[in-house]
Parts: sequence; structure tokens; C-alpha cells
Amino acid sequence: MTITSFPIIGIALAVLSALLLTLGNFLQSRGVARTSAQGNGLGPADFSRLVRDPVWLGGSALFGLAILVQLSALAFAPLMVVQPVGVVALVFASLLTAWVTQTPPRVREIVAIAVCVGGLGIFVSVAAAVSVQTTITNRQLIAVLIVLLLVLAVTVGAAIVLRRRRMPPVVYVLLGGLYSGFVATLGKTVILRVQTAVVRGDVVLDETNLLTIACTAGIAVAGALSIWCVQTAHTVNSPQVVVAGLTVVDPFVAVVLGITVLQEAASAPWWSFLVFAATGTAAMAGVWMLARDQADPARPSPAMSARRRDPDR
Repeated sequence: MTITSFPIIGIALAVLSALLLTLGNFLQSRGVARTSAQGNGLGPADFSRLVRDPVWLGGSALFGLAILVQLSALAFAPLMVVQPVGVVALVFASLLTAWVTQTPPRVREIVAIAVCVGGLGIFVSVAAAVSVQTTITNRQLIAVLIVLLLVLAVTVGAAIVLRRRRMPPVVYVLLGGLYSGFVATLGKTVILRVQTAVVRGDVVLDETNLLTIACTAGIAVAGALSIWCVQTAHTVNSPQVVVAGLTVVDPFVAVVLGITVLQEAASAPWWSFLVFAATGTAAMAGVWMLARDQADPARPSPAMSARRRDPDR
């Protein structure tokens, strides 16, 4: 069976997902600021207060909707086409920052956004033209699950060894993006396998479908870890840095798995990989520039600006 690909629909849904992600991230950041001790991480008591905070709940609802829209996008286009579009969230985050803080974007920010969008546009255009979307084999799915288990083992091992040391703030952002990338990859796998099962009428509890169930469990575990890391990241990073980190690590993990494991670029010409490397590097450079600009202490934070205007906080 050949899975039909509609890249334009997938890209449009990915842009919508990026917008929802930006709004959800902003509200979650405000909710975390309202209920937790900034700079001290996120403990069980903080989570207990978070789930009762309407601002954080609203942000979480938007965040969850962003994930659903992103998974819908993956049903229409290959992983390596859809995931990089998430970098557009940086543009939305910059616009939101300018609106909330009543501060126009700086020249460095505009240049960084232009580099990101330019690199992203070329990357996605080439990827949409040369990538293919096919059913996922059992061997490929097992490979993804093994990689996830290895990452989990390394994470747990590092947490045990470094449990008495203070983690650098960026680590939580990186881990959140890392596990989010696995959610996208496994989600893509489940979508394609369910599509195939429905078309073929294959609803028997055999090896293939058991692997699909295992994949769903992997999504739950990776998703839960990503959520915890992202919420913790909000206590020790600005919301702009969290968005910047997620939009780099998540697509990077997903694209690497899409190319190496899912074989979405198996028939791509050699020159396309040079384009991917060059434009991907350019986009990441733009993200780095933007993250540095938005992490500048002299730059107003949208969450803090909103907090100053909110007398109840």
C-alpha cells in the first residue's frame, strides 16, 4: 500500500500548530510564574498548584491542541517536511513579545527571523519535493523504540549520577525537545500503521498491531517526560528561550530519525542532502541568534510584562 502525501495540507497544519504552541507556551509560562518558585525547578507541590491554575490549564489545552494538529499534519506529509515548520513558532513568539511588551522587534531579531524563515523555506521546499511517505515496517518501529529506550536509560543514569548537582537551565529545554521529537516520530508511525490497518481491515492482535500498541505506550512515556521537562524549563528560562530550544531540538531529532530510520529520503538525490545540511545549519544559526537576542536581560519579557499589569499576581 502507498500512503498518499499532501505536503501543502501538512505544512498548513504545521503552521497552525506552531501558532497554538506559541500561545500555549506563553500561558503556561505565566501559570508557572504564578504558582511556583522561579529558579528552583518544579516539585510535586508546584504541580498540584498548577493543575488548579486557570491560566496554566488554558495554556495546556492549547498545547495539547497544538500536538493534535501537528499529528494531523503528519498524516498528510512526511516527518522531515512537517517538523521543521515548527521553527515558525519563533516568529509568532517574537510578534507576541512585541505586542505584550509594546516593544517593536530589534534589528538583530528581524535578521535572525529572516535567516530562520529563509533556511526553513528552502529546506521544506526541497524536502517536500524529494521525500516519500510509506508504511512503517516492524523493523523500523523496533529501531525507533530501541533508540527511545537507550535515551531513557541515559537520562535516568545521568539523573542518578547528577542528582545532587544543579542542572544547567538549558538541559530541561533540550530534554523537553528531545522527547517531543520522539513523540512526533512515534506519532507518525502510529498514524501510518493505523491508516494501513484500516484500509486492509487488519484488526487482529498480531505482532504488527502489538508493536503499534507498544509505540503508543512509548508516546505516553515520552510525552509525559517532555511535558515535565518543559514545565520545569519555564521555571529557570524565559518563555522565548523555551520556544527557541524546542523548535531546534524537536525538528532535529525528528528529521534525523525520519532520514535514518524511516527512510523518508531514501530516493532523494545526493545534492538534496547538501541543501538540507546548509539550510538546516542556517536555520539553527538564526535560532541561536534569536535566542541570544530574546535572552538579553535588557529585553522585556512578555510573561513579566503581563505579570506587572495583573494585580492578582
